[in-house]
Amino acid sequence: MQNKGLVKLFALLFGLVSIYQLSFTFKANQIENTAKEIAISRIADSIPDYDVKRSLEETRYLDSLSNQKVFDIGIADFTYKEVKDKAMNLGLDLKGGINVILQISVKDILKGLANDSKDPVFRKALDDAEELQKDSQNTYLEDFFVAFEAIKGDTKLASPDIFANRTLSEEITFNMTDNEVKPILKRKIDESIVSAFEVLRKRIDKFGVTQPNIQRLGNSGRILVELPGAKDIGRVKGLLQSTAQLEFWDAYKGEEFLPFLVQANEVLKDIVEVDTNVEEVESQDSEEDSQIEALLGETTTDSIVVAVNPLLDLMRGQGYQGGPVVALFEAKDKQTVTDYLNKPEVRSLLSPEQRYVKFVWGIQDKDSEVVELYALIGNRDNKPQLSGAVITDARQAYAPNGQPTVSMQMNSKGAKIWEEMTGKAFNQGSQIAIVLDDIVYSAPGVTTGPIAGGNSEISGSFTLNEAVDLANVLRAGKLPASADIVQADEVGPSLGQEAIDSGMKSFLIALSLVLIWMLFYYGKAGIFSNIALMLNITLIFGILAGLGAVLTLPGIAGIVLTIGIAVDANVLIYERIREELSKGKGQKEAVSDGFSNALSSILDANITTGLTALILFVFGTGPIKGFATTLLIGILTSLFTAIFISRLLIDWYVNKYGKLDFSTALTKGLFRNINIDFLRKRKFAYVISGLIILGGLTSLFTTGLDEGIDFVGGRTYQVRFAQDVNTEEVKDAVHAVFESAEVKTIGGANQLKISTKYRVDDNSAEADEDVQSKLFESLKPFLPDGITYAEFIDGSGNKKIGKMYSGKVSPTIADDIKKSSVWAVLGSLLVVFLYILLRFKRWQFSLGAVAAVFHDVLIVLGIYSITWRFMPFSMEIDQAFIAAILTVIGYSLNDTVVVFDRIREFLNEHTSWEFDRTVNKALNSTLSRTLNTSLTTLVVLLSMFTFGADSLRDLLFALIVGVLVGTYSSVFIATPIMRDTINRLEERKKK
Repeated sequence: MQNKGLVKLFALLFGLVSIYQLSFTFKANQIENTAKEIAISRIADSIPDYDVKRSLEETRYLDSLSNQKVFDIGIADFTYKEVKDKAMNLGLDLKGGINVILQISVKDILKGLANDSKDPVFRKALDDAEELQKDSQNTYLEDFFVAFEAIKGDTKLASPDIFANRTLSEEITFNMTDNEVKPILKRKIDESIVSAFEVLRKRIDKFGVTQPNIQRLGNSGRILVELPGAKDIGRVKGLLQSTAQLEFWDAYKGEEFLPFLVQANEVLKDIVEVDTNVEEVESQDSEEDSQIEALLGETTTDSIVVAVNPLLDLMRGQGYQGGPVVALFEAKDKQTVTDYLNKPEVRSLLSPEQRYVKFVWGIQDKDSEVVELYALIGNRDNKPQLSGAVITDARQAYAPNGQPTVSMQMNSKGAKIWEEMTGKAFNQGSQIAIVLDDIVYSAPGVTTGPIAGGNSEISGSFTLNEAVDLANVLRAGKLPASADIVQADEVGPSLGQEAIDSGMKSFLIALSLVLIWMLFYYGKAGIFSNIALMLNITLIFGILAGLGAVLTLPGIAGIVLTIGIAVDANVLIYERIREELSKGKGQKEAVSDGFSNALSSILDANITTGLTALILFVFGTGPIKGFATTLLIGILTSLFTAIFISRLLIDWYVNKYGKLDFSTALTKGLFRNINIDFLRKRKFAYVISGLIILGGLTSLFTTGLDEGIDFVGGRTYQVRFAQDVNTEEVKDAVHAVFESAEVKTIGGANQLKISTKYRVDDNSAEADEDVQSKLFESLKPFLPDGITYAEFIDGSGNKKIGKMYSGKVSPTIADDIKKSSVWAVLGSLLVVFLYILLRFKRWQFSLGAVAAVFHDVLIVLGIYSITWRFMPFSMEIDQAFIAAILTVIGYSLNDTVVVFDRIREFLNEHTSWEFDRTVNKALNSTLSRTLNTSLTTLVVLLSMFTFGADSLRDLLFALIVGVLVGTYSSVFIATPIMRDTINRLEERKKK
């Protein structure tokens, strides 16, 4: 081997750099373990909410080290913040946290640009665009243009009632055509999305999560946010979805609207379906009933008959005299009351002075079931006198009673308006409502005269975290439009820790088995391959840490699969060396020729696998991208260690000791002098494969596949119980609430995966909360007595019972995932066909390889379709399954290319042989390598399947089936089809 010195230098440098990068990970883990121990020592188990307080104590300790030097490596020292930044990034599935895709509402942005135009054509185009989006790959704006074109008639985008308004007057004029307006709107939309991106980035930066990731996804208006390690998921979601629309409104006195409520109640009796039965009501002294009776002008007797009142029966009290609260209602009745008050028949009862009133709900206290209804002084344009745009700074502060508040500072324009508003409120004895995202947080009166200087304060029953978050949100600025979560994954930290433990266990078992096998099969030569393999793994982890790549659970599976790829390269080399030695060549010559002859097969096999991994990287997201990343890095490091490091070690040994055995007493001569006529058995193989594929296709068209939410949309939850539960009983309980739901066991019988399409089209935070709360109610009979909703949601508590994971995919996202998955598979097949055509120069080789891949994919799909109903683990068709299919394609091609490479070599060497004899000899000569590689890969996959995380079993099952089928198809499908097509072509030429 030439340039040995350079190879040694590179190996040394790569090794040292990898160890250097990994040292930060080890140090960070050490510091974090110390922080946990300190928190446990300071916060006893007997203290209420000890787990929350320990988490806060842990964070406090780590924050105190943020700028302290904690790691000295001799030539440099680093602070904890620097150590953490350089440490390996763990993905959501290993660390816990939240990963969401937010859809910025382009519809809201367009409404804003049109000054909330009421033009009927504009409004209908907005609604039609939403319908088009359900089956479209276009952006919302593109579908809006399509919808507008279809119905516009004489209306133009540059109409004064739409976009040629005062706000856009400098850019859009009345005489512009639609084609001239469209690029301006595209630019405005893009600016708004960039603004939303920056606002979200500022909010996340203030949240304090280490190693956050936020990025725009194309031009779709979608923003990806990954926050590994985030523990308070509800707080994160609130931070991301809050538009921070701050408004200041003058408020009416609540008692002014009590007669209106009585009149509204009478009108509603005639237009709302209510229970018209009458009931005996005994005299009650409760405050609630006396208030309602006062409104009705009735008195209580010992026994009276009262008709059901649609609105007043929902009241649970009224506001204090002179205050801004009209009445109190239960939180569950908010939507009903809002619908009643918005009915035209009810609004018509308002006096001319009150016709623009805004009924707005107050913020609900955590310990209260009721919520206050406010009446705010509105106007025709529904615009507040003062908005959050004037806020220049916001800080968390404290009220005199120690309650957390948020203090705000306004600019000069805002300060002037604020002084006018507070002066008016002082003179009239009224209140000013401070409204955030259509919720009244506080409505203080003014007792000391006009407030100058632009200072104001938001008070409410805030926790410290809520006050800090609100101040950060206001300081970062408002979102230009609403942001809905269209895809989400939430993983509890305990589930992440379990994934790390199971992943490492399965990884070490797989590695140990491979190391033992290589020693058993190749003897001393196996030692060198094992050294190269250990260096390979060190390089993979070092490169991952150095690049700042994220290590995910599928990423660990990718590393384990890389072990199989690395072993394959060494097996190819060693088998070729054994062949050269059997020809009587000397040790040095055999080693040299063995490496040279194996190089072509190694490169072809790894390039085809690498191409499929690259396609997976391009089309995959989240953990699947992590799988592709580790696979790509593993392929490159495997090539380096197998071709150069193994060669370096073997050359050193041969030069020093003269003789190196590449087998042991038990394996010497194994698989030698085999002469199986594989081609003669091809028709039998065709029949067997045809029957299996036919059975699979029959099942696919009748039973189908178990499509996960990635492909159909919906919400899914992984719930752990204190004891084993009956799946059918849980399914009945969940069905009673959601009407349709899938319930499957995942792992043990005390853990279920529950998926539902209930409210699948609603991406709002309210819908997420509604589904989650209904799930809790349906599962209550199976959960420990006394467990609260908060404890259920925080399944990462000490008991590890409740929600461990949740995921959500909107139908639009699901449609995108499905289409991109199809393109990924088709794209990989096309790339492989072209590569093999380029390498082997004959289309028959490409046809054989692609036919074998189709064969393998159909069999895997068929087996999934036949077995998913009774397998003891989830077999959903999701992004992980697509990753498995692409990996199967890569592995199948790896095997096929090695066989084809040997056939090509034999065709060039043995030109006088018959074609069938050449092919059979080539197949027999690769049999040792084929079986050896397949066995080691299967050992690796089976160890992961047996000892790894439950969430990976569907992916690993597909890979196991794929390896078995791929090994079979490379010999019995790809090669025979290549042979048959070549023979037929030759026969036609003879004719």
